[in-house]
Amino acid sequence: MTEGIDWIARSGLRAKGGRPVFFDEPAVDRLTSMCMALAAELSATRDRLDTVERLLAQSGSLNIGQIEAYTPDYQAGVERGESTRAYIARVMRGFQQEVEAMEYPDPPVTDWVDKLSRR
Repeated sequence: MTEGIDWIARSGLRAKGGRPVFFDEPAVDRLTSMCMALAAELSATRDRLDTVERLLAQSGSLNIGQIEAYTPDYQAGVERGESTRAYIARVMRGFQQEVEAMEYPDPPVTDWVDKLSRR
C-alpha cells in the first residue's frame, strides 16, 4: 500500500492552510516545531534500539531483516509504552511547569517575607 511512495519528497511538502501559531514570536514556533520533530526522531530511534537489544538478547546475533520484521509482544509493547510516556514527560516538563504555574501561581516572595515579618 505504501510501496513507491517517496517519503522524503512528501516530508518536504507544504501543508494546506497556515501553520499553527502558539507563541508571539514566529521563530519560537519554528524552534519548537524543530525540537518536537527531533524528539519524535529520537523516540523512534529508542524503539529501534529496544528492538536490537531484545533480538540480541534472544539470539546473540541479528540481521537487518530481523530488525525490520520484529513485532514486539504484549509485554514489550507495555514496556515501550511506559518508556515512551516517561521520555515525553521529560521532554515536555518545561511546558508542563509553565501550565502548572498558570494554574497554581505561587505568590511573590515579597508576600511571604511580609507574612513572616508580621509574626
